[in-house]
Amino acid sequence: MKHGVRRRRRSPDDLHNRERWLVSYADFITLLFAFFVVMYSVSSVNEGKYKVLSDTLEGIFNAPRKAPQPVPVPSKDTTQSGQVPEDQIVTPIAEAPKNAEGIEERRSAELKTIANKFASQFGALMSQGLVTVSVNDKWIKVSLRDSLLFASGDAEPHYDAFPVVEKIASILRNHDNGILVEGFTDNLPIKTGQYPSNWELSAARAATIVRLLAASGMDAERMAAVGFGQYQPVARNDTAEGRRRNRRVVILISRDPNVRGALQ
Repeated sequence: MKHGVRRRRRSPDDLHNRERWLVSYADFITLLFAFFVVMYSVSSVNEGKYKVLSDTLEGIFNAPRKAPQPVPVPSKDTTQSGQVPEDQIVTPIAEAPKNAEGIEERRSAELKTIANKFASQFGALMSQGLVTVSVNDKWIKVSLRDSLLFASGDAEPHYDAFPVVEKIASILRNHDNGILVEGFTDNLPIKTGQYPSNWELSAARAATIVRLLAASGMDAERMAAVGFGQYQPVARNDTAEGRRRNRRVVILISRDPNVRGALQ
């Protein structure tokens, strides 16, 4: 009698050990899936959020440096609440302001010195009433009769105007004061092809004096010309003498270097 080979029944532990690979395989597939999800999310960048982040970082790194604020140093006088008394807080010392008042006083004194030079140079013309000079803390006012500089109804300087302008330039050439040249006329109307009204004539005369001063070595950047026409008289226009006084060129020498700043 043959005896067959008896097969040994598999125990539950053997079946469990043989299927352990499925757990590892499932873990591997899960990790691989997570890996591809992460790679996909990284490759899809939100351009809007990236731009905001980029601008923020650029602003941080390019921001100017600021001085550190004073830090209160606690001492034995510190109150129980933890606050430092005001007299114990260290604050930065502000830079002492420049003595602007002293500068203005010095420049006002220089104006008076320049005015004395004008009085010395133009004494003869002042005695004839052709030139007047006045001064205050901010301006020197040099008024010239139009007959000293121009022919009637014209803005081209005649021969006698050149030495007068050269004397003015010699006084002002080595100073930095702003200069405003003003032109004025009487109220008699003018209408020519070159000057349609007294506005154009007065402005052209002021510009001519500025041009002559620049040609005599004055700094053109600190000069300006303006025409007032007949509208700023110093005398009545119903007499010949009054009209002569109104036809004038006034040179204003400012205490300040910038003529535009002095006018504001």
